[in-house]
Amino acid sequence: MINAPGVSANRAYTNRVDSRNLITEIVASYKRHGWTLREILVRRESNVGSDEGGVLDGAVIHDADFDGLWFSRAKHEGREAWELRLISEQAYALFEAFEADESEEDRRDARKEMENRMREHLTGG
Repeated sequence: MINAPGVSANRAYTNRVDSRNLITEIVASYKRHGWTLREILVRRESNVGSDEGGVLDGAVIHDADFDGLWFSRAKHEGREAWELRLISEQAYALFEAFEADESEEDRRDARKEMENRMREHLTGG
C-alpha cells in the first residue's frame, strides 16, 4: 500500500456553494484524467438532489458527516488508485494506491481510515 495524502494550506472549507454544480465540475475534471466516480458521501443538509444528466454515473450515495467524492482508476501492473475528494471550492483530497494482491477487506479498511483522516483534517484534529 502506498500512502500519499494531499495537503492544503487553506482549510476554509465551510464556504456555502451550490453543491450540485460543484460536484458536476469536480466529476468532469476527474473524468478527464481517467477517474471513475464510485461513491458520494454527503451530509443530510447538502443539496445534492437527483442525478439529472447522469453526472453521478450511478455512484452510491451515503449519509456522512462531511461531503466527499470517492474516485478510483486502474494503474499499471494491476494496481488500483483511490482518491477521496472533499466537495469544496478549495481542492483537497487524500490518495491511496493499492497493490493487485491486496484483499478487498484491506482496501475497504484503508478507505475507512482515509475518511477518518478527512474528518480529522476538517475538525483541525
